[in-house]
Amino acid sequence: FESALCGSVGGGVSAAITTPFDVIKTHLMIGRDRQGVPYTGWRSAVLRIYQSGGAKMFFRGIVPRTVWIALGGCVFFGSYETAKLLLVEQLLPDDDQPEAPALG
Repeated sequence: FESALCGSVGGGVSAAITTPFDVIKTHLMIGRDRQGVPYTGWRSAVLRIYQSGGAKMFFRGIVPRTVWIALGGCVFFGSYETAKLLLVEQLLPDDDQPEAPALG
């Protein structure tokens, strides 16, 4: 459960932080603005995105993107850790499992 929660939080935070970059990338992949004027590079894309609605335009779609990536992180890290534990239990008998290092 802990790994799933960490994967979810980490994925959600990184998705929220990188949303402006994803918006710029998407506009560059489309290649032109709504009027059909092509972008000449990332600077023209940033300028026109900003002119079309201000800073909030860089955060369009933040909620679905964050939820989607957070759910993906939860499933991925949760299943990875569960599979790892099951494999270790099956492949290594109790007496062959490495001991945890002593703290302190």
